[in-house]
Amino acid sequence: MTRRPSARIIFITGTDTGAGKTVLTGLLLRHLRNSGCHALAMKPFCSGGLGDVNLLRALQDGELSDREINPFYFPEPVAPLVSARAHGRRILLTEVLRCARGLARRCDCLLIEGSGGLLVPLGEGYTALDLILRLRCEVMVAARNRLGVINHALLTLRALRGAGLPHPKVVLMEARRADPSAATNVRMLEELGRPVEARSLPFLGARCASPAVARRSALRVRTALAGLLAAPGTVGR
Repeated sequence: MTRRPSARIIFITGTDTGAGKTVLTGLLLRHLRNSGCHALAMKPFCSGGLGDVNLLRALQDGELSDREINPFYFPEPVAPLVSARAHGRRILLTEVLRCARGLARRCDCLLIEGSGGLLVPLGEGYTALDLILRLRCEVMVAARNRLGVINHALLTLRALRGAGLPHPKVVLMEARRADPSAATNVRMLEELGRPVEARSLPFLGARCASPAVARRSALRVRTALAGLLAAPGTVGR
């Protein structure tokens, strides 16, 4: 029996909640699938509504069930650990790893959307950073392109590098109305966060998190998405 090569795994984290992780994950997912790569996407932890899960399910053409995309759901819009404790649940890191690795065996590239930022507590004693390290995956950091993003992004980069992850990519998601800092944030991040690859994606409309708009948008920004996916930075150990 021929063993399937290990899938490429890319973890999409953020500098904050609402930073654009779901939109970025959806765009990457559609671009990969449009390009002939069998890509799948999951969001292991989801709190509050299921809009993110619904989008990812639609963009991978219903190939995965809601439970496969999101094995650990909590109704309260709080950190997963907080909600788990409130419901008397204990989710082990080994359970999360088993779900992710199971999907990775079924595709060429697995996208994993994080919940909140890099150090949000997911379960007892572990964060998204611990999950990244155990999966030995690439990292993209989604952030809102506005005043304050340089500080937030540099803090996230420092945490990643301190854990031995030297090649994350930062993706600044443009807003409908750009503030004065938006024109220089990419350049400043590349200067102050050196070595780091920072790129921006344009504002794609108020409904960019809907499946139809996301499909069209993936075609619109395909060159930028291809650049993000090129020359992967992997765990150097």
